[in-house]
Amino acid sequence: MMKYKQLFTPVQIGSLTIKNRFAMAPMGPLGLSDSEGGFNQRGIDYYTERAKGGTGLIITGVTFVDNVVEEHGMPNCPCPTHNPVHFIRTAREMTERIHAYNAKVFLQMSGGFGRVTIPTNLGEFPPVAPSPIQHRWLDKTCRELTVEEIHTIVEKFGEGAYNAKRAGFDGVQIHAVHEGYLIDQFAISLFNHRTDEYGGSLENRLRFAREIVEEIKDKCGEDFVVTLRYSPKSFIKGLRDGALPGEEFEEKGRDLPEGIEAAKLLTAYGYDALDTDVGSYDSWWWSHPPMYQEKGLYRPYAKLMKETVDVPVICAGRMDNPDMALEAIENGTCDMVSLGRPLLADPDYVNKLRRNCVEDIRPCISCQEGCMGRIQEYSALNCAVNPQACRERYTAYEPILQPKKVLIIGGGVAGCEAARVLALRGHQPVLVEKESKLGGNLIPGGAPEFKEDDLALAKWYTVQLEKLGVPVTLNKTITKAEVLDSDYDTVIVATGSTPKVFSLGDDQKVFTAADVLNGDKDCGDKTVIVGGGLVGCELALWLAEKGKKVTIVEALDKLLALNGPLCHANSEMLEKLVPYHGVEIITDAKVKGYKNGAVSVEVQGEEKSIESDSVILAVGYKENKSLYEELEFEVPEIYLLGDAKKVSNIMYGIWDAFEVANHI
Repeated sequence: MMKYKQLFTPVQIGSLTIKNRFAMAPMGPLGLSDSEGGFNQRGIDYYTERAKGGTGLIITGVTFVDNVVEEHGMPNCPCPTHNPVHFIRTAREMTERIHAYNAKVFLQMSGGFGRVTIPTNLGEFPPVAPSPIQHRWLDKTCRELTVEEIHTIVEKFGEGAYNAKRAGFDGVQIHAVHEGYLIDQFAISLFNHRTDEYGGSLENRLRFAREIVEEIKDKCGEDFVVTLRYSPKSFIKGLRDGALPGEEFEEKGRDLPEGIEAAKLLTAYGYDALDTDVGSYDSWWWSHPPMYQEKGLYRPYAKLMKETVDVPVICAGRMDNPDMALEAIENGTCDMVSLGRPLLADPDYVNKLRRNCVEDIRPCISCQEGCMGRIQEYSALNCAVNPQACRERYTAYEPILQPKKVLIIGGGVAGCEAARVLALRGHQPVLVEKESKLGGNLIPGGAPEFKEDDLALAKWYTVQLEKLGVPVTLNKTITKAEVLDSDYDTVIVATGSTPKVFSLGDDQKVFTAADVLNGDKDCGDKTVIVGGGLVGCELALWLAEKGKKVTIVEALDKLLALNGPLCHANSEMLEKLVPYHGVEIITDAKVKGYKNGAVSVEVQGEEKSIESDSVILAVGYKENKSLYEELEFEVPEIYLLGDAKKVSNIMYGIWDAFEVANHI
């Protein structure tokens, strides 16, 4: 317990004392507002659960102060100015519950998205921006804001902060001079071509941000805490074109020298803390880092801010490793550690760490399927590995009247999640797995260093089932007769999937992706991967990083055309990383055969030969449900889960298992 004690010392932000060094990073609160812009019950429960879990400072996701200049399709997110009385009433319930756990809470307020407005949230009017510039996603030119509209938004910030203070919020965070949102577009010369008092010099480009903090302090008092989400570097190569880690490029956005100067000005204007990250929507794998980014990637920039300004610095960005967090506080990299997705995955992260129960912290795997991907595609915030995130009340564990003996066949994520939930509810699950360890496809999937958290999730399930006393039998393939001879009340079949394979001629050197990832087969120095989906691309990246010469052959016209990551930050970064690391990509092509160390490929009607030591098949999986089909009409209560039901991803394997296991 003493090891992490420094993370549980108080810290001061302005007039406010935070009980520990952990903040909940702001994440888009899609689905957490009601029809009048207040917090709905999901939102109140969601934020309260993280305060209950020990987090010292809760920062809500973005709320919009204006819905006229830039339409946001209310009620996508809470809004402190749309119906102030209703907002204060619903938010007050939330802040009072949060304060019961001795936590503080800030409302994050936004002036708008501007050129980065997500198309699904765009209203009928043209997107706005500082100047007539290209929209990030759409082939549209944004409309320039008038000075009167800027003044209106500034006034709305004051009104929104005043309502937040009445609602019991301890402060606000301004969203932001970061990531290329509207206020950041004003701050960056690439986007701001104005010739009035809001354009030109750095001071003029920061005038919008300055007027906001001055307006809030005027309305709420100098002691009311106002923090800023801030990016000292943009990583923009050009419009819609971002840089990769380690890539040499000319920064077209905000570079560090200007980032340092801007930080000095912003804190001089009155901002009480800088919540530091880097990136932009043109390089949004920096702002929303997938597993392909290193852990703690913002630490150098937070450290630079600590050396630049005399207000507290908060550091986000894959900071879930507690040893890394402790080091960052102890060596002065930052004053607080901000956890976003890790608190989606486990709302009790902070309390578990305080109790020195690190092995009980459910890991975030940085897939962004449940969070950013669902925000982007469905305007819904959730979590792939925690089905209860953002719906705590509605997915609470169901009480049982009579414990049941449940046989679970298969120890992948679906089988493990089902066993965990059943045991927590008081049932008596027994799990049988044919392999030597639990985890299923997490094991080969976690072989690349950048997928380490897949292995961490497999380990977490192993530890949890052991602590819950679930009997687990490994290295056993169970038969229909054994199931029918048993006395289980319920059977869950979660037997997973098998890789699709086909003959290419010299099949002794034709492997599956799992063969290579597990280390069972050596692909040699040169290999051809058949299939440019997620498995094929991640395998190619891993092998290329190990110095292999890799060629991907994909039948469709692009990589990740089918079943790619839901979050574009993941898919766009992976699409760039694969060729950046020297992988040759051949699309609209079919592999015809493999013989004498050469792969025959047909490309647009022409045949070419590629020298290769092996061929790796990454063309998908097929459901392994034969045992279920044998048992379907023999067992009264039987369920089919995971890839055995339908080949999918980790998220749906876990979610479906939770749903079924919580209602047996």
